[in-house]
Amino acid sequence: VHAIRNAVLPQTLHIDEPTPHVDWTTGTIRLLTEQRPWPQTGHPRRAAVSAFGVSGTNAHVIIEQAPEPAEHESHERRSLPVVPWVISARSRDALTAQAARLAHHLDRHPELDPVDVGYSLATTRTRFDHRAVIIGTTQ
Repeated sequence: VHAIRNAVLPQTLHIDEPTPHVDWTTGTIRLLTEQRPWPQTGHPRRAAVSAFGVSGTNAHVIIEQAPEPAEHESHERRSLPVVPWVISARSRDALTAQAARLAHHLDRHPELDPVDVGYSLATTRTRFDHRAVIIGTTQ
């Protein structure tokens, strides 16, 4: 993963000399005796990773470079007419208590951005069966 992310081909481990059982003069496979840059070719980088366990457990995976994230034209926040805050709990009483804890937290931290609070509530909290949505403005 780091080789793909950092665009560096690492040195081959635990081998000092190429095996004589492979004709190294044909094809494009070669033993890497030192790390080298992994150039961009216009295609995603791919790597094969093998692991051989002493107990006989072997694993092999092929990983591929993730696509670059799309560039957004603007990093400015859009103005929202309302902001939803989603809360949930395992019971009705717990939901009421959760709402009270949120209100207390917001009273102690008035600097928090309502959009950030809504995003965090929607994306980082466990969803339980009892839910409520608080709709408000950013003012």
